[in-house]
Amino acid sequence: MSARRVLADIKRDLEPYVGYKIKLRANKGRKKVIEKTGILESTYPNIFVVRLEEKQIERRVSYSYADILTDAVQLTFFRDEQDIIFTARSC
Repeated sequence: MSARRVLADIKRDLEPYVGYKIKLRANKGRKKVIEKTGILESTYPNIFVVRLEEKQIERRVSYSYADILTDAVQLTFFRDEQDIIFTARSC
């Protein structure tokens, strides 16, 4: 399967979750891992945007679908008191 097709599949799988509350876990390198909660705000052809919930500051971060494929980013969606972990393997 081509790399473009895999990334397109990840984008397609994320689209139904736009607007859902998520927990974002991102590996920033050198043993730096951030964990934040937010809302999956939108998906674009090459990136997706997460609006973070922080103290009185509205902040948005964006990541590429390749970040999910390489496990640099892991998303956990909250739906009906169930956690749904989204990784490239669950596509």
